[in-house]
Amino acid sequence: MQKTTTYLLFVGEQNGKAEEAISLYTSLFRNSGVKHIDYFKAGEPGGEEGTVKQAIFTLDGQEYRAMDGGVGHQFSFTPAVSVFVNCEREEEIATLYQKLLEGGNALMPLGDYGFSKKFGWLSDKYGMSWQLNLEV
Repeated sequence: MQKTTTYLLFVGEQNGKAEEAISLYTSLFRNSGVKHIDYFKAGEPGGEEGTVKQAIFTLDGQEYRAMDGGVGHQFSFTPAVSVFVNCEREEEIATLYQKLLEGGNALMPLGDYGFSKKFGWLSDKYGMSWQLNLEV
């Protein structure tokens, strides 16, 4: 059993986009998929009807959880916390960087930063921060 699990809360402008983000993320990593999604029902407190109440999904076997946070939270995702991905091949890091960057922001373009021959840091269109590293 996995002891810790990253939990993604989609709030503000991202509220209602949890399922879309999960679909993107699970499409990019092998051995990934949705284990369970539960949706808010009409009139149910905590969220808007049809948005994600609770989702469990995996990225390359690692479990994550997510939900849409319909309540007016005063926070969102921050680059101070990011998903760090070790890539095995040049093609893998290039593809992940390109796909995750679509509609997002480059924090550190793919390059050699001394601590890694190829590294990139970005926030995707949902505000999630990703650090991609080519293992050598």
